Amino acid sequence: MPPELTDPADALAAVAALRRLADQLEEAAVEQAMRDGWSWPEVAEALGITRQAVHKKHAKRLIEAGVPLRRR
Repeated sequence: MPPELTDPADALAAVAALRRLADQLEEAAVEQAMRDGWSWPEVAEALGITRQAVHKKHAKRLIEAGVPLRRR
């Protein structure tokens, strides 16, 4: 383990920060893909998850942001 993360509190805080960053990156990438005309299955495949999972996680936010969504 890197020296700066030998304290469990520091290590856990780093994990939480990385998760937040990963979520932000995913949101931005999914939004851009949908704005570029990608379909739900294309986004899901790129993320390695199901179409249903990506739709459930992102559809509401994208609709509220006014992003045009493809059905297939």
